[in-house]
Amino acid sequence: MVLFGCNVNRNRVRIVGGAWRSRLIPFPPTKGLRPTPDRVRETLFNWLGQDLTGKTCLDLFAGSGALGFEAASRGARRVAMVERDASVFQALAANRDRLGALAVELTKSDALEFLRADTGLYDVVFLDPPFDAGYWPRVAAVLPQRLAPGAMVYHESGARPELVPGWDVLKESRAGQVRYRLLGRIEGST
Repeated sequence: MVLFGCNVNRNRVRIVGGAWRSRLIPFPPTKGLRPTPDRVRETLFNWLGQDLTGKTCLDLFAGSGALGFEAASRGARRVAMVERDASVFQALAANRDRLGALAVELTKSDALEFLRADTGLYDVVFLDPPFDAGYWPRVAAVLPQRLAPGAMVYHESGARPELVPGWDVLKESRAGQVRYRLLGRIEGST
């Protein structure tokens, strides 16, 4: 079965741009693991300007690693990838090694625990949490202190979530059952 360019039967996803363009990333057949589709990633990286050279990125619900590896492929200086599932985390580590992705740092942790403990600042944050877990309001409350000035946050969901105060929608679209948007902080919000 092919879903938006992701061959889910083979449990792998293709990097769509940058240094590792067309490389395949395998991932374990884990329930609920839903890689961001190729055409959605193409749109996202068009929004971000294709080249992430020098940027610091956070892939908070890394899953297959499609978003984080895509950012590293496009020149990100540092990509922190967070995943709590042990088998998925092992696959991310294997893919990092296979690609020689020196900019990728992996942390095995719950996303919210990571945000509370981390001290880094990020230019781009990728949020693709389990659709039915209700993470957005909880993440939105603690994420601002991790954002560099002018940072952008990509948020993917199954339904259009409420916009939490202090955030502005810069771009948004939909592909099938996937809704996605690029967010920025409203200047002066806390």
